[in-house]
Amino acid sequence: MPKTKKILVVDDEPDLEPLILQRMRRNIRRGEYEFVFAHDGVEALEMLMADKEIDMVVSDINMPRMDGLTLLQQIQNVSPDIRAIIISAYGDMENIRTAMNRGAFDFVTKPLDFQDLRLTIQRTLQHLDEWRDALQSRDKLVALQNELDVANNIQQSVLPASFPEHSAYQIYGSMQPARNVGGDFFDVQILQDGKVGLAIADVSDKGMPAALFMMSSRMLLKGAGQRFENPGEALEEVNNLLDAENEAAMFVTLFYAIYDTNTSEFHYANGGHNEPIVVHPDGSTTVIPPTGGTALGIIPEISYEENSVKLEPGDTVILYTDGITEAFNSEGELFGLEQLCEIFRDRQPQSAEEASEIVFETVNKFAGDEPQSDDQACLVFRRT
Repeated sequence: MPKTKKILVVDDEPDLEPLILQRMRRNIRRGEYEFVFAHDGVEALEMLMADKEIDMVVSDINMPRMDGLTLLQQIQNVSPDIRAIIISAYGDMENIRTAMNRGAFDFVTKPLDFQDLRLTIQRTLQHLDEWRDALQSRDKLVALQNELDVANNIQQSVLPASFPEHSAYQIYGSMQPARNVGGDFFDVQILQDGKVGLAIADVSDKGMPAALFMMSSRMLLKGAGQRFENPGEALEEVNNLLDAENEAAMFVTLFYAIYDTNTSEFHYANGGHNEPIVVHPDGSTTVIPPTGGTALGIIPEISYEENSVKLEPGDTVILYTDGITEAFNSEGELFGLEQLCEIFRDRQPQSAEEASEIVFETVNKFAGDEPQSDDQACLVFRRT
């Protein structure tokens, strides 16, 4: 049921109160309006300060102690959301103009035409409802923006701030967040016996839920990477743990690889993520052979197949999220995997960082002014 609107009528004429109650009785009986009365501006201010449920003021101009124009100024200090209409003598344009400048929404003239008063009250209250809806939407927008800011801070905090330095390889990662915070992340983990773990992932959903699920996924993978020597076993462990406490039915696509400096083997398993590409020193590229694999957090107790490729000196592995290949331009064309492979044909990267820069530079040029719809993350591993 719509809330009954409380209207304060301010007038020093004693006959006005019973007249309004009689002429507006149908609206009162239907629960649309409730009227309360004051006889001057001072009394009206006291009522406004004591009763925060008053939505609207209908005030005469000429009254003892405090007139209606002075009352209008004071209303803004007591409750700026209250709407007011003024009762004025016919043709008194100077006072009407002053009343409007002081915040009156509308006016009616004496002698009162109750049909006109009823329509003016209805129009004023409709405006008030629309104003309150706008304020509520603004508050929700502010709250949403605050949540997105927190989610973005969480997302940024889990990304490596620096990368390991090693004579056998280079690593560099970067992310270009979209306005709606998603759950892209990458991670690097130094393991035992000259091995290094690399992961890139994309969590379903947006905002705070994605950021928190991303945080859990990263921490679980970090623990599994220390416990299991094989990428497939690590993904199986993370999948089971995510599925066990996943009431929101979220999931994460995740590619996890372990590079062994002793053998130059890039050993990997894939949980539903995009297959990385290998850029060779001559500028040619190959897509890492797929292993299949389902996104994590959906089905428990499944295994993840593994595969490996041997990296030659100068080989550069590009791990990326779908925000890269699914970037689109103003004509609705996708950037695509084929174009990602082609960008290195005439521009061979000399470092992991340069490879990352080439990817983002090319994607941004392709998209132009088209707004970014998804996070874009890229993790580069280069055998030196």
